[in-house]
Amino acid sequence: MITSSAVRAGDLAWRHRTVPAPHPVPVRVYEPGGRPGGWLVWAHGGSWQYGSAADWHPVTHRLAALSGWNVVSVDYRLAPAHRHPAALEDVLAVLDWAAEQTDARVAVGGDSAGATLAAGAALARRDRGRRLDAQLLAYPPLDPDCATPSHLRDPAAFPQPAALRRAWRTWRGTGPATAVAPDGTALHSTPLDAPDLRGLAPAVLAVGALDPVADDVLAYADLLRAASVPARLIHAPDTAHADLLRPRSRLLPHLADALRRLP
Repeated sequence: MITSSAVRAGDLAWRHRTVPAPHPVPVRVYEPGGRPGGWLVWAHGGSWQYGSAADWHPVTHRLAALSGWNVVSVDYRLAPAHRHPAALEDVLAVLDWAAEQTDARVAVGGDSAGATLAAGAALARRDRGRRLDAQLLAYPPLDPDCATPSHLRDPAAFPQPAALRRAWRTWRGTGPATAVAPDGTALHSTPLDAPDLRGLAPAVLAVGALDPVADDVLAYADLLRAASVPARLIHAPDTAHADLLRPRSRLLPHLADALRRLP
């Protein structure tokens, strides 16, 4: 494993690592001072095509500082060079690695497209019988058709339905929406394709009322609850998509608080 020297900012240190896997995965590990509350594996947004752990540094750094959890930010493979399920396989490899590092709690999370990956990872962890203590899903797009009313409410809102549909097609390509891992595990590109949601890790879902994917998130929260999965919904007024990237994010402090309050 390649590990860089730590960079320290106040009580928090972060470093680069490369997680061993069939396709080694670069990550940034953020370590707050003291005993961490757990390990959070985070997948950044960017329509499955853009972004990096470096670009998301302000988000993951702040999540670690506010929550007291170690945060592992994943530089997963991006479309179109790497289509589904490559990014999901990278997140799963980092989750396996994180679980090996600690006896503490392990969670998966992400924002936007990264939250869609996190939801798919939670399903695969369940189906493999591997521990996962929580999933934190910040405004995940879940409907590839972008057909729910919130997508059509404001034609100027980001992301626009046509652009988001193109992003889904670019990421998924012409292959099956659900891939099959060598061990037979279903790897879903959207959790809405899973036939059964029972037994998933407790979920925290966060979305703004002005976000075009709001209906996706609200509907998924209802589906999880119907499957007896504990699901907490953070629904913020006057909040748009990509809120976590804003210096005065309304949702990020709530997500950090949710981590601190995990039983």
